[in-house]
Amino acid sequence: MTETTDLSAAAPSADVASLRRLVNGVIWPGFIGTTVPAWLRQALTEGLAGVVYFSHNFLPGAAGQPAGLSAAIRAVNPLAVIGSDEEGGNVTRLQFRTGSDLPGAAVLGQLDDVALTEAAGTAIGTLCKAAGVNLVIGPVADVNTNPLNPVIGVRSFGADTDLVSRHTAAMVRGIQSTGIGACAKHFPGHGDTVGDSHTSLPRLEMTLDDVTRVHLPPFIAAAQAGAVAMMSAHIVLAELGEAPATLNPAAGDLLRRQGFAGLLVTDALDMAAIKNTVGMGRGAVLSLLAGADLLCVGNPANPYSSSSANDAARGVGRGAGAEGAGFGAAREDYAEVFDALLAAAVDGTLPVPVLERAAGRVAAFAARSAKVQAEPVSAAPTAGEWLDAAMRACTWAGPGPAPRLPAGTTAVDVVDLRTGHNMAAGAGENLFAVALADGLSVRAVPADQLREETMRTGPPTGPGEPCIVFVDALLDPAQSGPLADLARLVPDAICINAGLADSRQAAGAETPSPLPTINCFGSSRVSARAVARLLMG
Repeated sequence: MTETTDLSAAAPSADVASLRRLVNGVIWPGFIGTTVPAWLRQALTEGLAGVVYFSHNFLPGAAGQPAGLSAAIRAVNPLAVIGSDEEGGNVTRLQFRTGSDLPGAAVLGQLDDVALTEAAGTAIGTLCKAAGVNLVIGPVADVNTNPLNPVIGVRSFGADTDLVSRHTAAMVRGIQSTGIGACAKHFPGHGDTVGDSHTSLPRLEMTLDDVTRVHLPPFIAAAQAGAVAMMSAHIVLAELGEAPATLNPAAGDLLRRQGFAGLLVTDALDMAAIKNTVGMGRGAVLSLLAGADLLCVGNPANPYSSSSANDAARGVGRGAGAEGAGFGAAREDYAEVFDALLAAAVDGTLPVPVLERAAGRVAAFAARSAKVQAEPVSAAPTAGEWLDAAMRACTWAGPGPAPRLPAGTTAVDVVDLRTGHNMAAGAGENLFAVALADGLSVRAVPADQLREETMRTGPPTGPGEPCIVFVDALLDPAQSGPLADLARLVPDAICINAGLADSRQAAGAETPSPLPTINCFGSSRVSARAVARLLMG
């Protein structure tokens, strides 16, 4: 960090060390590696609020992870707040390498069993507590009213306000029953946007009355269930002004008027909605002025971060977990936020009492949480019930019963038509192919290759070599077009839809889908295993 702020101009009551600690006390960065880098260690000694884990912090073969890493962080700062995006389903950090063993929100919403959702929350809390995580960045409280939403989708419990409200509350109760804090997201509701705040600044094209009626109730339910934290959304609601909610005092006031008195956490400041508009440093200052308490800096290994950071996440350079080439992005992001806050506190743009209020809320949560961390971890619910739940949630479209592989199948071709990954989830393996490979020989075939083979030799279907096609956005022409093309070439193929079901589809009837389709509402490990079980009987 290269700091140029003139601390001699600071208020007399705030000496250099205490002001630095006050600033650090509201910053929540990510970092690269599986050990504590030197810059992070120094910041933790100077009162850094804590860290946010991402999947690259737990590389295969890294000893003592993740609990050992958490212990190393707390050896430097015993009151560190350690967070992780653990939603179950598609979005997990702690189980990223294998995929989540827990059903996602859409699966739970499909079943609409509040007790099951609360049990899933307990399982998430148990997983996090064992890892040393004390603040779950979840559940998703967004009502996904727009089927074209590119970033929420199956991360939401559904499109019905009452359903999302009761399951958000249940998930909060479950998580916090373990002593771990829950952070409901993304206030005031990201479910009706057609943009992704990772890559742009979305607008919520609704009136404030409609937002209040449709999208706020799940956040109110989370607060009433005792949620210790809420995360803001980088979205514009015009009636509140042109600033995104994270930077908008009117949005902060709206949340507090709902009766919420806990931590207000920003969504990641490195997302394009902030970084490419006002910038991370200015965004940090404005967030605090808008009422935020804890500033999530973001994931330095994201595609929109520097290439050196991506190299680091892959272990390029001096090796994963070490400092060196590729590890500067996380330090630079932290430094940009720290320097901006420090300068604003010195020149009066950011009043010291605002910093004190925010840091005080963070410290109070950390102190309460520290007592819980010393308590034993209870046993997690068994995996069998989650597989059963994921299977029960699956629906299908097309005539006849749910699609099955022919008896005696030993090998399948799989074609993945999904066009990318949800930025919140991150890129990962095709967990469906992995699950199928437990009992079958699986050949991954690009659609173009299968098309060429079919044109040359005829349809590759038949005993022993059926074709399975994966999609996750049936309404997206980039997937629906190739799916229709493939259906003409391989009419006996089976489609697995890991996204939201097309509302026009119905089991036992003709359907707009060109192939018999199983809708599984997510691409977690448990949903992949459920699909494999259904296909193989």
